Amino acid sequence: MPAITVDDVLVLPRLPELGDATTSFRPVRRLTTAPSGYEGEGFPVRRAFAGVPMNELDPFIHLDQMGEVDYAPGEPKGTPWHPHRGFETVTYMIDGIMDHQDSLGGGGTITNGDTQWMTAGQGILHIEAPPEHLVTSGGLFHGLQLWVNLPRAAKMITPKYQDIRGRESALLTSPDGGSLIRIIAGEVAGHAGPGSTFTPINLAHVTLQPGARLDLPWQADYNALVYVLAGRGTVGVERRPITIGQLAAHGAGDAIRVEADPTQDSNIPAMELFIMGGRPIREPVAHYGPFVMNTREELAQAFEDFKKGRLGVVPAGRLPHTD
Repeated sequence: MPAITVDDVLVLPRLPELGDATTSFRPVRRLTTAPSGYEGEGFPVRRAFAGVPMNELDPFIHLDQMGEVDYAPGEPKGTPWHPHRGFETVTYMIDGIMDHQDSLGGGGTITNGDTQWMTAGQGILHIEAPPEHLVTSGGLFHGLQLWVNLPRAAKMITPKYQDIRGRESALLTSPDGGSLIRIIAGEVAGHAGPGSTFTPINLAHVTLQPGARLDLPWQADYNALVYVLAGRGTVGVERRPITIGQLAAHGAGDAIRVEADPTQDSNIPAMELFIMGGRPIREPVAHYGPFVMNTREELAQAFEDFKKGRLGVVPAGRLPHTD
């Protein structure tokens, strides 16, 4: 970790200097530790949003850190075919390979720094699994899956798929060159990422060198969440300690501050962060299983539509007896 990097960050565009006297740095409202669990066919995950109220996550619904795990031959696992409606799934692959296919013929392969962005909208079936050669050989697997809510007016739009290569991410550094910021979606300090979003959001993967500090400008009308993928440091001007598997939910302000400890573990060269935020939708959320709607009645309709095949069917070539 990570795959997308540069030999010399000093050639990259730099964030503006933020003065303490003129910048409203966001306080840390809540610090939580993600519990571990299993997803799909049995791959390990950390549930990054566990214990955080929905109003502090809005417009996000769910975040899993998948791995980091080094599979032996025959061990890599994925998910079976399953439905979604009413939101978007964003799968960011840090290390390893994942294949995706949906019931409308979309899909592809993502690896090292790539992102699959699926807008489920009115409904779709999909499957995510490691390719056969990776199952045979084993190997490193590490990524994230984020669920982004759709507003009521967009919940039943036509499904859409985006295939975002890691090299398309906008790359920035801090004024002192101590960080590498990869913007996947949204805009940070005037630099835009490649992801196209219905709900205004920012997504960034940040590598922070030991002892470095990141002062990141952030839209005042967005929420702000910082999740630690690796390493340890502090977050906020109050310097709350934070380490791998922890999430900091921030209060109001127009900038985020994170510092990496000068000394990291011997097997972790730098602190790794996934920073996200968006403009809250502020609509009722009815979430159960693979569906995110506004009311319980809409959830019941989604399950009925799935049972009756209205969300799509598994392509004949991918049925178990023909695979």
